[in-house]
Amino acid sequence: MKKVAFHTLGCKVNTYETDAMEQMLVAHGYEIVPFDKGADIYIINTCSVTNMADRKSRQMLHKAKKMNPDAIVVAAGCYVQAAPQEVLADVGVDLIVGNNKKKDLVQILENYFVEHEIENVIDIAHTNEYEGLTVTKLSDHTRAYIKVQDGCNQFCSYCIIPYTRGRVRSRDLEDIKSEVSTLVKQGTKEFVLTGIHLSSYGVDFKEKNYGLLQLILDLNAIEGVERIRLGSLEPRIITEEFAKTLASLDKFCPHFHLSLQSGCNETLKRMNRHYTAEEYYEKCEILRKYFNMPAITTDVIVGFPGETEDEFKATKEFLEKVQFYEMHIFKYSKRKGTRAADMPDQIDESIKTKRSNELLALEKEMSAKYRNYFVGKEVSVLTEEKTLVNGQEYMVGHTKEYVKVGIQNFEGENLIVKGILGEKIDGNVYLLKEIQNQ
Repeated sequence: MKKVAFHTLGCKVNTYETDAMEQMLVAHGYEIVPFDKGADIYIINTCSVTNMADRKSRQMLHKAKKMNPDAIVVAAGCYVQAAPQEVLADVGVDLIVGNNKKKDLVQILENYFVEHEIENVIDIAHTNEYEGLTVTKLSDHTRAYIKVQDGCNQFCSYCIIPYTRGRVRSRDLEDIKSEVSTLVKQGTKEFVLTGIHLSSYGVDFKEKNYGLLQLILDLNAIEGVERIRLGSLEPRIITEEFAKTLASLDKFCPHFHLSLQSGCNETLKRMNRHYTAEEYYEKCEILRKYFNMPAITTDVIVGFPGETEDEFKATKEFLEKVQFYEMHIFKYSKRKGTRAADMPDQIDESIKTKRSNELLALEKEMSAKYRNYFVGKEVSVLTEEKTLVNGQEYMVGHTKEYVKVGIQNFEGENLIVKGILGEKIDGNVYLLKEIQNQ
């Protein structure tokens, strides 16, 4: 029995795909082992969203070969798709597997053993096939990330993903429902819908009136599903109908990650983002019209080529206006193969760092303000695991808004409990007290 070790870099879609590949291999007699010295095969599910991601992918490939020089080292995923010949030329790599070929991993390994076939990459830009990967069990029964879509048609000027993931392809509804139903039977209560460009779910279907909203409604009807949460969304998907419908669903978690990147219209144009700051703000106001204090989170890039002090100031003022729950702040990093990498007026790294630090301080302030709003109010918590917080043991979970909560002297994972949110225990963890259904 061959021992296989995985290491995953990048997004939740990659994590989902690694879980699916592991289960395929187990079903065909392979043994999954920790990413340590004892493996016969090492599979690195790579990321290529930035040059740094490429570098981390190479480092993990080299680490695997160093741990066992006789092992087969497999590079899979986005870094492979972006630069297949570069990866093949790496002395630490024995076999490459691109996107939309992960579903064939078992056969690819068998072909390698027999014929030493090393390259398994398709032209991702010219496929309409959704890669049929399925997860049938989870080590964490509380929350499941469900991949429902792949690819992106947006072509933001800083992003390589449309070139590594291809065009939008949506997963069949019955396949999604079957996977969710299987996981429900194993006790999973919360489902997070994810994809490369989740908002585009269904745009490639012949039945043009079926999209993300209808998918949510169909999953909401499955008995045993307790919570539905969404991955990153484009702001344009937020309409009165979308928000009003979701607000009517008890199972839906009012947690919206709306990708922003900049609060300055001139910067947004250079990024090739398809909205203005004013339109983005309007979407946030629609959400707040139908939900009481929805968790609105976002991504922001600082130091994009040509970003002046005035443009940065406009972004910071916009962030203060919106008042996000959380912000992921990224310093712009050149990505070879994108238009932004060749743009003039690249920003000095020291300026990027200064701007990033300003926004990180603002994020900390806004995040604390948002969480503090719920202190003294009734919240619903899905318990996840026992952990030490400030030296004491708590059962930790999250509210629907994804506020982290600790419960003292409580037994039972994967339970939904209600109580009053109390004071902050430590960091971003708050105490749940006056529990109603212990």
